[in-house]
Amino acid sequence: MDENALFAQTHPLVQGLYEVLKESPKRVVFTDGEDIRVLRAAAELVRLELIAPILLGKKERVVALAKEIGVSMSLINVIDPETCSDRDVFRKRLEKVEKYRGRKVANVEEMISNPHNFAAMMVQYGQADGMVAGNRTHPASIFRAVGNFIKPLPDVSSLFSVVVLHAPHLQHLGSEGLLFMADCGMNPDPTVDELAAFGVETGKLASQFLSKEVKVAFLSHSTNGSMKTPSSRKMEAATAMARNSVAKQSLAMNIVGEVQADVALDPVAAEQKSSDLTSESADVLVFPNLDAAHISFKLLQHVGGAQHYGQLILGLTKPAAQVPMTTSVETLIGTAVLVGVEAAKGREMMYTW
Repeated sequence: MDENALFAQTHPLVQGLYEVLKESPKRVVFTDGEDIRVLRAAAELVRLELIAPILLGKKERVVALAKEIGVSMSLINVIDPETCSDRDVFRKRLEKVEKYRGRKVANVEEMISNPHNFAAMMVQYGQADGMVAGNRTHPASIFRAVGNFIKPLPDVSSLFSVVVLHAPHLQHLGSEGLLFMADCGMNPDPTVDELAAFGVETGKLASQFLSKEVKVAFLSHSTNGSMKTPSSRKMEAATAMARNSVAKQSLAMNIVGEVQADVALDPVAAEQKSSDLTSESADVLVFPNLDAAHISFKLLQHVGGAQHYGQLILGLTKPAAQVPMTTSVETLIGTAVLVGVEAAKGREMMYTW
């Protein structure tokens, strides 16, 4: 099978996502466009009529690279941040925003020329519907760019990231075969308030993609007070706060915690250890800290063979995602599809229903 077409075969729910995008294709900007993987992903997204790709980079280099690998540039837009006509508009907006923040930028032109900053401004000001970055850049640069240039959600205190995993060969990986994990990339030691928000916002995201009432599990080494430690008490408190938030917003979401990972995912373990838990596997896992989340995600990917998409960056009013430097064409395609669906459904609406 052609690697470029892999994502179309990964999950039955994907076809529903495809239909959303075929009705309303979205413009997704890739910050590091001079990359064979990005070119292959962009061409496949065009072929599937899902996304209108925008690649940032030197046009002559991108075109030459496409010719070298035999990829069509049809309907793929290439923009050079250093020569784009939008530079003046972005410069004026940046100066205005920084003045409002009480700051002065030493070199506005250099800041705008940074592809991650440029992409974030494109998304914020409507020249693109979402962005995918990271295939040639460290995560911190992307998180900083979206935090500086994309409007945050007013009721989420900090940005965080979500990885979506798919592994049909693994048991109990989510009730529908997709598992959403937070926070896998941004907050080293989140507070109770932050953890509660991570669970509720990720639950909303999962509900959008799965079209069902999702189960959100707050993970610990303890299940319902079986071992009282500062960490387990923090997850217990986050669970209670998340339940209150769900009730206030009248959301259809099942919050459980604090629970061990096997209780969250394996119905047999849940029945043996805690009779008050539903038998269905959790769709969302919220981890007590970044170490636990990131290590779990990498182990599932590299040892368990799970395919991952994202990380999707949540807490913003516009969709954005960070992929690793080791990303595959499939991951780029799948991540762009998820970003596009977020944009199609309307992120601001999605976080206020």
